[in-house]
Amino acid sequence: MSNNLGDITRSIARLQVREDALLVSQGDTVLATRRDGFIEPGAEQGLFVHETRMLSLYRCRIGRKKPFPVALSSIRQDHWMGYYIACAPALREGQGEGDVREAAQQALELKITRVVGEGLHEDIDVTNHTQEKVAFRLTFEVDGDFADLEETNGKRKQRGRLRRTWRRDGKEAELRFAYRAEHAWEHCGRRGKSQIERSLTLRICDADSPPQRQARRIWFDIELPPHEVWHACFTWNASIDGEALRPPACSQFRGGRQPKRPEELFLQEATRFETPESTTLSPVVIEALKRAREDMAALRLHRLDTGPRAWTVTAGLPMFLALFGRDSLTAAWQAAMLGPEVMRGTLPALAKCQGEREDDWRDEQPGRILHEAHTGPLGALNYTPKGRDYFSLTSSGLFPFVLAQLWQWTADRKAVAPLIEPALRALRWMDEQALPGQGSFYAIGTRAPQGIDNQTWKDSGDSIVYPDGSQVKQPVAACEEQAIVYAAKSSLAQVLWDFGRKDEARALFGQAQDLKKRFNDAFWMPDEGFFAMALDAKGQQVKSIASNALHCMAMGIADEALASKVMKRLFQPDMFSGWGIRTLSSEHPAYNPYAYHRGAVWPVEHGPFLVGGYRYGCLEEVEKVCSAMMQATSLFEYRRLPECFAGHPRDEAHPFPAIYPAANVPQAWSASTVVTMMQAKLGIYAHAPSGVLCVDPHLPEWLPDITLRNLRVGTASADLRFYRKDDGTSGYEVLDVRGKLKILGEASPWALNARLGELHW
Repeated sequence: MSNNLGDITRSIARLQVREDALLVSQGDTVLATRRDGFIEPGAEQGLFVHETRMLSLYRCRIGRKKPFPVALSSIRQDHWMGYYIACAPALREGQGEGDVREAAQQALELKITRVVGEGLHEDIDVTNHTQEKVAFRLTFEVDGDFADLEETNGKRKQRGRLRRTWRRDGKEAELRFAYRAEHAWEHCGRRGKSQIERSLTLRICDADSPPQRQARRIWFDIELPPHEVWHACFTWNASIDGEALRPPACSQFRGGRQPKRPEELFLQEATRFETPESTTLSPVVIEALKRAREDMAALRLHRLDTGPRAWTVTAGLPMFLALFGRDSLTAAWQAAMLGPEVMRGTLPALAKCQGEREDDWRDEQPGRILHEAHTGPLGALNYTPKGRDYFSLTSSGLFPFVLAQLWQWTADRKAVAPLIEPALRALRWMDEQALPGQGSFYAIGTRAPQGIDNQTWKDSGDSIVYPDGSQVKQPVAACEEQAIVYAAKSSLAQVLWDFGRKDEARALFGQAQDLKKRFNDAFWMPDEGFFAMALDAKGQQVKSIASNALHCMAMGIADEALASKVMKRLFQPDMFSGWGIRTLSSEHPAYNPYAYHRGAVWPVEHGPFLVGGYRYGCLEEVEKVCSAMMQATSLFEYRRLPECFAGHPRDEAHPFPAIYPAANVPQAWSASTVVTMMQAKLGIYAHAPSGVLCVDPHLPEWLPDITLRNLRVGTASADLRFYRKDDGTSGYEVLDVRGKLKILGEASPWALNARLGELHW
């Protein structure tokens, strides 16, 4: 085995003690469960009080199935919480209960909050995140065996009498396990008889429907309207030889004031130890950036390499193992501050797959940029069109935009020149096929029998919804698609200008400006102070409040006078969860915190948005999102942001975010988002054609100092240190420059308040 330190630091291996169990404890009470938060018969599992396993079985069912655990964690050693989801029971005869993806889209959420003391208290909450009233049965299977802790690992020795009694009064009930055992003993000439009496009593109170029981099962029949919550309290009271122990109370995890316990006073008053960075998020930032570098490299698709410094990435693991258009392009430009390799490889790979003919089965048309190219049997054998499909409007707009980013960072004529015509072909396809008529906006639907109907950024079928929760029929002109085309045309115009094609550049830039004006007129909702999610097939505004507007800020299509209003709306509690910005307002009837595009939080939408926030001078909002995202990053294993996570509010009842159950991780565009966030905080703008690097840092208290080494711009590279001053402003120092590169401490040219000024045609 190598002793090279690099082998250790590059490894993603992590060792976890008792990886098959979750432990919550205080004093003589230990709750030991499986990783799913429940108890099956087995060694060292159960609720142990004074080394007696009082609860040996604890299962849960919603309907006939186990709920899917999606996020489980201790909050303190004595405080635990778990999110579970289940597919809402069949709303029509013949429907199944669904798999985990269906459960996310039609989610019944079970949230269990536990606190351990001299016993156990649980809050049981079930939320209906669907748009219809549902009826179902919530069942718990419970039992106790009062085994000694040692007996759980071997043969049972002591056996006594266990009685189970049930009493119910309306919506309150009590199940008591009473255990009594005797043992006549003789040791070393002495004799005697000993006995124990131990009990565990489950008290059910505050239940919103009456409990019922048969044998080991306790159940509740529940009818729950849309977005309503069903609640019950379970208190597990232990008694040891006649002494009733005092279980914890609800208020201990519902924000009630409690006297400080001795251990809390000790921790408050004892000697503290810290390093200069121990009180900031700096270590998390560095770990997250390092992990982003490693994940981007780990996701490389070797078979599509076009050179040692030109390669592309798969979208994510475990499901998205293919060349993608939208996903790979997004990851490529977001990671540009790490280096141009992914842009250098992704653009040629997609140009090679650019549409050549009319093929309705794949939605292929000349000039159109690929959506996905899978190599699995179904695609290779043409059972599905996924061997090469074109089910995306977004990809064709992103291709020319990313080409402009490659030029901006490298000024490499040899790499960029062959890709200009494919970029122009992609824009021509959009103008000819996705633009219904003069003065209209970009929209398209599928022609393919197995195609994706919604081919916008949020490509799930239920993502575009009217304010009443009903789905919008395609074709839909989504606001983000207009923003992407605007950025594509205006940035590619710069490339054409630099390549001496000035007439084409002026024409393209003029088209972009016309689109921007028409967009702000057509999509702006004065009463909401926000952009409409889309225009429907009749040209009417879809007035739902959603994260689509993030892209309007990111790509610069939003009029400067409207930017502050958009920002204000995005940071209202229904949109900003505290961890990030939801894909759909929590006040919307179609909101579901687990739904892919109707309530979940997508890290990838935040990186470009922060660049946009910087562009419009909204530095306070940039800081707020960066801080929230980095704090979320600190909670995830390996400091690795998943594809998306649930949109629960960050509050006492939701101290950590749940995870979308089918989220891919590692995922390229979530990894690259961390890089883009840092680019926004440091105000970094590279313009290799002019040999300039602009820096305009705004470091927060949680990141007072950071050094970037080997930042590449064109053929030059630089080492830079950024730091926060005592007065709250930020500065920088150039540690080293290799090659010809002028570093300017000025606002980036894509900032509206920049002193350098923007290009005027």
